[in-house]
Amino acid sequence: MHSLKVKDYMTLQAVSFTAGMSLTAALNKVMQSVTLGGPVIDEHEKVIGFLSEQDLLDELIKTSYHCQDTHTVQECMHKDVLSVSPEMSIIELADMMKVGKPKMYPVVDDKEKLVGMITRRDVLRAIGKSLDECFQHPV
Repeated sequence: MHSLKVKDYMTLQAVSFTAGMSLTAALNKVMQSVTLGGPVIDEHEKVIGFLSEQDLLDELIKTSYHCQDTHTVQECMHKDVLSVSPEMSIIELADMMKVGKPKMYPVVDDKEKLVGMITRRDVLRAIGKSLDECFQHPV
């Protein structure tokens, strides 16, 4: 099971945002995707932040009250981003996800460039597949 890698289960088409994007544009991207948030990237696709659904909710309530979309993703994003490598083992990532950690992680290469996303559901899918194989081929 330690041979299971993040790269084998990550989503390659990650929803991402840019720092200068308006919050309503970010909301539109979120509403068209299955994930509720994602990494903020610069012009070189380097991860510079993370925008969660909670971040959006907090600011969009204010935006809708005042009927003004003056805030950008950069003002709301978290700048300290936990990311993982495509080569990380699924078991190691599962340990990181156990308590109070993000539900999804950007997957970045050695230059911090975004290459995908991995979620708790992806990790559960990997573990489930491994369990299926165990039960089909008992040792």
